[in-house]
Amino acid sequence: MLSKIDDSTNELQRLNVVQKSDLMKTKKFIASLLFIGLCLVSQAQTNRNAKPESDPDNLAKEYFSQIMGVAVSATTNTKLYQFVYEWLGTPYRLGGDSKRGIDCSKFSYELYDKVFNTTLGYNSRNQYSQVKTVDKNELKAGDLVFFKIRSRNITHVGVYIGDNKFAHASSSKGVMISNLNEPYWRRYYYNGGRLPEDNNKTLTAEILKAEKDNKLN
Repeated sequence: MLSKIDDSTNELQRLNVVQKSDLMKTKKFIASLLFIGLCLVSQAQTNRNAKPESDPDNLAKEYFSQIMGVAVSATTNTKLYQFVYEWLGTPYRLGGDSKRGIDCSKFSYELYDKVFNTTLGYNSRNQYSQVKTVDKNELKAGDLVFFKIRSRNITHVGVYIGDNKFAHASSSKGVMISNLNEPYWRRYYYNGGRLPEDNNKTLTAEILKAEKDNKLN
């Protein structure tokens, strides 16, 4: 009789151990699931908060947009804006063609040479003869803008950069950015110009030499 009781007690103890073991395994399994779940949630939050890698070209466009006061959508030609940025503040010098000093037509000449690989005339009047006229409201970045300042002839040229802004070498402030809607520039604005698509991009050496000898702005 006592032997049967002992056997029953031993069986109960064994069942207890098995149940506790199963319970521990269940707890470990649940804990593992919770840990995995937390890891997945954390990873999802990290991916959501992570910023995509910046496109250098977009960063450049945003930078030039802020510096020059034009919309990002207008800064499609980063080479153009890079050139203008590098020349900003260059002093004005009649007949000059370097960063020690430059005049308006040489500035547009240098810009077209470096940015568009295109040769313009050496003075604003000859540059005007190369272009097809463009209405003011149809100007695009890279077009030329011409002015007749207290004269019947073209006396000043700049390069349009978008949002009514143009880059030019001012006789008073050197290379700068101005707004076509400013009263002064609105008063003397003459026309916009764009090189024709079939332009051969290079004037003959004889014409260039003749223009250079004229030493006209």
